[in-house]
Amino acid sequence: MTSAKTSIFITGATGYIGGTILKRLLQHGNAASFDISVLVRSADKAEKFKALGVKAVIGTYSDEDVLFESARKADIVFQNVEIANVVPIKAILRGLKRRFQETGTRPVVIHTSGTAAVNDSANGMYDSNTVYSDMEPDRVQSDEFVLPHRFVNAELLKADQEGYIRSHIIYPSTVWGLATGPLVDAGLQNPHSIQIPAWIRISIARGKAFKIGEGRNIWPDTHIEDLADLYMLVFNRVLSDPAASHGRDGLYFAGKDEHRLIDVYSAIAKSLYELGKVDSPEPTRLEDDEAIKYFGNALFVTSAHGGNSRVRSDRSFAIGWKPTRGTAEMLNSIKPECEVIVRETA
Repeated sequence: MTSAKTSIFITGATGYIGGTILKRLLQHGNAASFDISVLVRSADKAEKFKALGVKAVIGTYSDEDVLFESARKADIVFQNVEIANVVPIKAILRGLKRRFQETGTRPVVIHTSGTAAVNDSANGMYDSNTVYSDMEPDRVQSDEFVLPHRFVNAELLKADQEGYIRSHIIYPSTVWGLATGPLVDAGLQNPHSIQIPAWIRISIARGKAFKIGEGRNIWPDTHIEDLADLYMLVFNRVLSDPAASHGRDGLYFAGKDEHRLIDVYSAIAKSLYELGKVDSPEPTRLEDDEAIKYFGNALFVTSAHGGNSRVRSDRSFAIGWKPTRGTAEMLNSIKPECEVIVRETA
């Protein structure tokens, strides 16, 4: 690396995944050798991060100059936001390219994508036997996929191929479990995933739980702490060997187990019915106008939430990833999460 300390820049540090990554870095055995900075929107949050020993840069993800400068100063970037938007990642890459030109050392990006990048358009009506391995970069980056995750990932892989960064792309699946730790306690980090909790809130808002199509599609799932283990495995490999497999050989799926979406919809419906927040213990189909109302985009619901995303985390397992919590635990976690969200919405 280019200095006595390893300079780390994290986007999305107030988010569910980004905050959990930061928590793990602060708990890391080499934490004293890290110089960590995060991007935040307010001076109030900046002061709270400083109290935890973390530098804070005030700005937003539309501030390309801020992203450029923050990346230019970093040995390692954890990129966790706007994963379907190429504009912020291009600004970060420009900063990293400048750093490479100034230091001659290739900085590292550990980027959060998602297994929606290998989704079909089943609209919840059927399952699929097609499974993608993280050892198959050609299939993972196939032109058949229309969600913008692929285009963002392509920018990173191109920069890696051009030789001025080393990219590592992690693909979380349905991530579940409440985040915990000092950032949550300080009111800095969102403790909820963006998937199941959003479905719970929408179900409460419409007065009945929903399903997309018949919920026959299949998705992988991973607990937030198991996911954090994978990030730290990749990070530790980078620390010990900056030239560790990267680029097209640095794709990591984070899927521990699998579920049919109908099982999640049904668990939400049953839990909210028992809590008196919906009028039936059975989910009803989400219509297109509702998809636009609640998600802003009916096509996204059809092609993402309604699609099949089946993966094998072969590369992740090969580097020693050992997730311990599966679908049964995820389904059992839904009622406690409903209870938390009901209290919050009250």
